[in-house]
Amino acid sequence: MEHFGFPIEALVIFLIVIGVSLYADLFSHRSTTVISVTDAAKWSVFWISLALCFYLYLWGRFTKEWADLFLAGYFLEKSLSVDNLMVFMAIFASFSIRSGLQHRILYWGILGALVFRAIFVLIGTSLFMASPWVGFIFAALVAWSAVEMLKAGGGGEEIEDYSDHWSVRLTGKMMPIYTRLHLNRFFIKHRELLDSPDGERSVTRNGALYATPAFLCLAAIETSDIAFSFDSVPAVISVTQEPLLVYAAMIFAILGLRSLYFVLAALTRFLVHLEKAVIGLLFFIAGKMVLQAWNHAIGDTGVHISPALSLGIVFGTLTLGVVASILFPEKDNPSQDGD
Repeated sequence: MEHFGFPIEALVIFLIVIGVSLYADLFSHRSTTVISVTDAAKWSVFWISLALCFYLYLWGRFTKEWADLFLAGYFLEKSLSVDNLMVFMAIFASFSIRSGLQHRILYWGILGALVFRAIFVLIGTSLFMASPWVGFIFAALVAWSAVEMLKAGGGGEEIEDYSDHWSVRLTGKMMPIYTRLHLNRFFIKHRELLDSPDGERSVTRNGALYATPAFLCLAAIETSDIAFSFDSVPAVISVTQEPLLVYAAMIFAILGLRSLYFVLAALTRFLVHLEKAVIGLLFFIAGKMVLQAWNHAIGDTGVHISPALSLGIVFGTLTLGVVASILFPEKDNPSQDGD
């Protein structure tokens, strides 16, 4: 089978579009203000439209098969990101981060994700191409992620306190902490504390530079996103092993996360069945990866899932989760009201 590779034209267009769009987003949200749901919805539409335009470019310039592989990976990464955003909500709550500062933290967190995703995609696709047996390992990782989500969905009303996350403790060992938020700053110098009467009493220990709770929150989000990538990278690689298509799919999905976060923060209690759709999708992806690895490592079964079919299943499953949430909303538990 021919490989997509790294066409110079596609690579240049991808990098230019991402660079210009990131700058436009940063310029539009340069002030630390509360992000409205309307503004977030408009930017979500922009990012989704941008991904669809890249899909149409791939279809027109190359083939529909390559375009379908990109779009299937994009929808898959987008759906997996929904669960990640729920964790981000818990992290922000742990550090009492307001809406305007949330956007700034998510922006820098996603810039870090661009770098780490590139590293993980190159490693993952290289391993997958080196040996078809790696597909069985990736399938196990994806299935394990689905099982963990299934187990977590049954019970957890308790929200983890991320202010004691291991990344926060590690940061505290590496540098002193200023325990209060200071404007929208990640760091504060020691001489700046002299202007505050309680400044020196709000530090863990003396130093020249202090990390603020905003930076601790960023550290927790960044490390959590790295953990998420161990699930999402193998999942997207199961759709296509082409590094550029995998990376493009993940980046287009990630870039819209900041805006999507503020939309989901308002709609999360209504999309009650979307997580079930994501879990079902992960089991499908694991099965597809086992089938693909079996065909290459052991023997051709004669069963092959086309890019168009993968795209249809991914999109259809997510649509089913949204529709089910609308038709069968979660009922309030009467026992919560008391007798």
